[in-house]
Amino acid sequence: MKIPLISQFFAKKAGAEKKEQNTQLEKNTSQMTQGQILRMVWEYAVSYRLWIILLLILSLVIVVGTLYVPILVGKVIDCIEPYNVRTGLIKRYFIWIGVVVGVTALLQWILNVLCNKVSYRIVRDIRKDAFEKIQSLPLSWLDKHPTGDLVSRIMTDTDQFADGLLMGFTQLFTGVATILGTLFIMLRLSVLITLVVVVVTPLSLFVASYIAKRTFDLFRVQSEIRGQQTALIDEVLTGEKVVKAFGQEEKMGERFNEINKQLSTASVKALFFSSLTNPCTRFVNAIVYAVVALAGGFYVLASKMSVGLLAVFLSYSTQYTKPFNEISGVVTELQNAIACAGRIFEIIHAKPQEPDVQDALKLTDAKGSVICENLTFSYDPEKKLITDFNVSVQPGQNIAIVGPTGCGKTTLINLLMRFYDPISGSISVDGTDIQNVTRESLRSSYGMVLQETWLRAGTIRDNIKMGKPDATDEEMIAAAKASYADSFIRRLPFGYDTVIGEDGGMLSAGQKQLLCISRVMLALPPMLILDEATSSIDTRTEMKIQAAFISMMEDRTTFIVAHRLSTIRRADLILVMKDGDIIEQGTHESLMAQDGFYASLQKAI
Repeated sequence: MKIPLISQFFAKKAGAEKKEQNTQLEKNTSQMTQGQILRMVWEYAVSYRLWIILLLILSLVIVVGTLYVPILVGKVIDCIEPYNVRTGLIKRYFIWIGVVVGVTALLQWILNVLCNKVSYRIVRDIRKDAFEKIQSLPLSWLDKHPTGDLVSRIMTDTDQFADGLLMGFTQLFTGVATILGTLFIMLRLSVLITLVVVVVTPLSLFVASYIAKRTFDLFRVQSEIRGQQTALIDEVLTGEKVVKAFGQEEKMGERFNEINKQLSTASVKALFFSSLTNPCTRFVNAIVYAVVALAGGFYVLASKMSVGLLAVFLSYSTQYTKPFNEISGVVTELQNAIACAGRIFEIIHAKPQEPDVQDALKLTDAKGSVICENLTFSYDPEKKLITDFNVSVQPGQNIAIVGPTGCGKTTLINLLMRFYDPISGSISVDGTDIQNVTRESLRSSYGMVLQETWLRAGTIRDNIKMGKPDATDEEMIAAAKASYADSFIRRLPFGYDTVIGEDGGMLSAGQKQLLCISRVMLALPPMLILDEATSSIDTRTEMKIQAAFISMMEDRTTFIVAHRLSTIRRADLILVMKDGDIIEQGTHESLMAQDGFYASLQKAI
């Protein structure tokens, strides 16, 4: 099921060459069996095996205490005989009952505390690994998964998994121990009646198993649709201004209602089938209780069993069947938990980004020589984008890249930064193939200012110093002054210590872009990439910044993606791209003299 992106309703932004990614969620979790998911969970649980062993021991002690109480109650009943009520013995038994119940309750509280600790620590580890894995995943994987869906997996699905895991720890251990304990004691009391109980009880397991198999798929679908809903909400909130500007509120509402209706249907089905488990197993348990009461009654009439012993047996038959109800409920919750865990493990076990080659070089003090040879790349194998691309850039040159939307300008930047690797061909910096250079050193050699601003929640100071954390305040302020950002920063409530929200919060688009320019001016890397770096800045400020840019670009290899004639004219070399190929190259004057495609673009401006 696809979630239409906002871009499907509106025109693409200039420079967005990459084709729209299909937001259909991959069904990898449906290919993962419950057994595989449980083994993955155990890999995390084994780190807390000592805690789990302690949980098992506590569960056994609690079960022993719980099973000992009916024996004491039976003895109290047997102390009441016609014309002979042994009051002193009854008081003694009541004291024992109080002590056993009190100790058992205390141990149950300790068990619940430990279960919470183990469950949430396991979930903490899983969530931590999922977040760390996202940092190592290639952009191609992240582009195929909506941000909202990933947030839903790491937050909502892990919480759902925690709830199921907690219930499993608290009820599964004690339930199994209770079944085994009551079975052992009943066999000692009466083999025949116990056999009747054992023969009828498997019906409970059959019913629970039958329902559980069908609820797993339903809960998995529920989790996937919930992820789609979160993705849509995230996208609409992120692009709220665009939605309102184009009057798409009603259409977005309709899309949300459609997904919400699907979620409602899936949830009702999952809950309906899972809710059948408890009443069905209770019905079987009622039959067991009736059979035990009937058989025990005949035993009492035949003087083969006392009334107190019959009460004990009835209590045990109830305790024996009760865990089946609890376990069936646990199984239902586990189906949901396992389905959620599968979506989380899809992230954790996704193929990570190819690591840097062994003995990869660290690019330091790059001179700025960049050569692309026979470069071929496409996001979709069925659609060609860049084919047999060749260009040679000398150190310190300013390269302008122009062309219509979708011609491959931004894609070329992605390849230069190694956000994507080419299908064939090579890119070398200072004579070294970037495949043999560490990504970190390559990317730190570039400074990027794009149309889309990169700001994170934090102070203005933190955002400017992101590219050079060890910079002094004096250097930071000098960079802000060079980009003409210092004046507006000082007008903020706390100046450079003003906290802004994610993506700049309430700052204007121009102010956000000035902060990004300040960041690059502070870091001053040997190579620059400017993709419409001043698109959101007013003309007067832009004219001032251009002088700072000219100074900054001196002796630095600079790739400029621009549509403004003033920016393009200063370039040492202009690459005119169309359909992924360089169709013309040269200076502004030489290209205008050719009166070709570039000239037609300039005349249209």
